[in-house]
Amino acid sequence: MSPSATSPPNRPHRKRRAGGGGGGADDGSTRRRRRRSAVLLGPTHFPAVRSFGLRLALVVAPAPRHRRKQRPLHYACRPTSLPCRRRRRLRSIISLLHLPILRPFYLRYILAAAASGPCRCRRKESLVGMGNYISRVLRKSSSDRGKAPPADDTAKQDLCEVFTPLTNEEESEVNNILYGSDQSKKIIVMHGPSNIDITKEKIWCLRTCNWLNDEVINLYLELLKERAQREPKRFLKCHFFNTFFYKKLACGKTGYDYQSVRRWTTLNRLGYGLVECEKIFIPIHRNVHWCLAIINMKDKTFQYLDSFGGMDHAVLRILARYIRDELNDKSNIQVDTSSWLKILSDSCPLQQNGWDCGMFMLKFIDFHSRGIGLCFTQEHMDYFRKRTAKEILRLRAD
Repeated sequence: MSPSATSPPNRPHRKRRAGGGGGGADDGSTRRRRRRSAVLLGPTHFPAVRSFGLRLALVVAPAPRHRRKQRPLHYACRPTSLPCRRRRRLRSIISLLHLPILRPFYLRYILAAAASGPCRCRRKESLVGMGNYISRVLRKSSSDRGKAPPADDTAKQDLCEVFTPLTNEEESEVNNILYGSDQSKKIIVMHGPSNIDITKEKIWCLRTCNWLNDEVINLYLELLKERAQREPKRFLKCHFFNTFFYKKLACGKTGYDYQSVRRWTTLNRLGYGLVECEKIFIPIHRNVHWCLAIINMKDKTFQYLDSFGGMDHAVLRILARYIRDELNDKSNIQVDTSSWLKILSDSCPLQQNGWDCGMFMLKFIDFHSRGIGLCFTQEHMDYFRKRTAKEILRLRAD
């Protein structure tokens, strides 16, 4: 055979790089570089033809085929057509719901922004769905801030009495005491059992924008104690420690001194033991802020109520150690408080200023001793200040 019969037709030979067996790898890398350069030098990177290239690509591209998927029922309220950035912003807003102290501020911001916004045309369905979703979340967040009214008649009666308005005579008497400037050192109230004297100057702390002092708080706690003893079937059996108890208990080198408060709860002094009480109230003063700790002997829980939405686990640990030592010393009962629950109430009303923490604390005690939910707000504080002044002047808590 001739060579021309067996040899393939002439084809242009590609130049190979020197390197023997590495030629295949070089060809692959060359192809990748060419492909990358083709991508980098696409028509969309030239400003003059960018709009035409994008428009042509959108026209030529086939329409996507949408497949309908069966989604769970809880996806019905989720917006699906909003951009990712807007959905992330919504998640950041909703995550603030887990911080009780920020709830009144961002709710006020959202409402103010909505009220001051300009009038708009008809919104898209996706935006309407987003608004409904936010409304559901905020409604769910605000629904757990108050409890349902009690069903029994006694609790309903208490719920009505806690908001009974003052008469004209009571209003005039309270205003005369709180805002009269004559004889500020004059003693206007003397409580014999607690040996507490209240002067005009001391009761002036019940004016608006003032912090409550120890004398007014401790006298009001004594009145709540007398109220429970006067009507035991109507109010829970509780014990009310004064404002100096926790400071005395948490003193010492180790931050705990049971012996300094051991004689505060003797049977001769109280007439009952703490083991017989349903709830024990301990006022907590942290620098310039009043909080409340509750030991629930019936439910075996520790509760911390802060009108700023805070939580102090160190306080609850000290009180858990105290109740263990107290029951062992007075009643010879060994109790393991490590299994008791520590509760931070989500339904705790929040203050919106810097001076009503003491009044919030007193109302926490008042409502809990009645066995009703905390159904008051910041708007009731002015009324509660005048009501507390009236009850102190008459030495009787209603």
